[in-house]
Amino acid sequence: MQGSSSIINTKFCEGISDISDSYSGFIIDQWGVLHDGVHSFDGVIDCLRELKERKKYVIILSNSGKRAENNATRMADLGITPDMYDEIITSGEVTWQGLDSQSDGYFRDIGKKCILISRGGDRSVVEDLDIEIVENPQDATFLLISGTDAPEKTLEDYEPLLKQCARYKLKAICANPDSLGVMAGKNIMGPGTLAARYKDFGGIVEYIGKPHSLIFQHCIRLLQKQDIYPGQTVMIGDTMAHDILGGSLVNIDTCLVKRGLHASVFKNCASPAEVDKALDILVRQYNNVRPKYLVDNFDWGKALPDRKHKKRKRTA
Repeated sequence: MQGSSSIINTKFCEGISDISDSYSGFIIDQWGVLHDGVHSFDGVIDCLRELKERKKYVIILSNSGKRAENNATRMADLGITPDMYDEIITSGEVTWQGLDSQSDGYFRDIGKKCILISRGGDRSVVEDLDIEIVENPQDATFLLISGTDAPEKTLEDYEPLLKQCARYKLKAICANPDSLGVMAGKNIMGPGTLAARYKDFGGIVEYIGKPHSLIFQHCIRLLQKQDIYPGQTVMIGDTMAHDILGGSLVNIDTCLVKRGLHASVFKNCASPAEVDKALDILVRQYNNVRPKYLVDNFDWGKALPDRKHKKRKRTA
């Protein structure tokens, strides 16, 4: 069923099976789509396996401020193992590579001493780099924001440090542009909120991650090596501001998952017409960028093919 109140309609899907035959490349957000940081969602593992059975090229794209290897370990702990996807691309990984070379764009000659704001004191974003983490802004050459300790810490808790860094005119790198994140089913403050506040104080910020094109272009280059191009690719995510906007900026079709960050928008919708109305309101809030597809959850959406059930019977 399609929406009726917009010029370009969004197709309402029962599951990923409804769009699987239309694409060769799948770029899939991690948090809020595959898991909530504590558990993988129902149907996710079967859906990923089904995509791989159909020879789809699957990239997990995350605004995580941690490196790809750390994310692979975390997903494996949740049951999402490396055989279920082809690549993991994270903001933290792209940031690490940029800080390692310091040869391109914003990273060029940014320096070797940084103030690091991360979750739980995590230092993986600079691990094995010739970068020194310092405590005092006057000793630093840049500010690196890769995570927050929300909900234990609030924006106000970070403001004194941000003001100090702005006073010393430190260039900032935000290795996770998410303003909000999902943790155990609840929305929490993301690093993007700290970066925005830093700009309020007069700081200059470079965002690494969705919706900014640099990280999407990285994905596109990987897909092109497999002879898969943007017109054969779909971006599946739970945020309009990052996943849907980012995909549309590089001309990739998009699919919004209702369960994630915008779940409250659709919570009380009892009919397709009400869902369509809620989606229209959401679209207007995000520069009229509209997802091509809308799905309740990242799952297959219907019974798996008989071959799956046969395999399971043989191993029972």
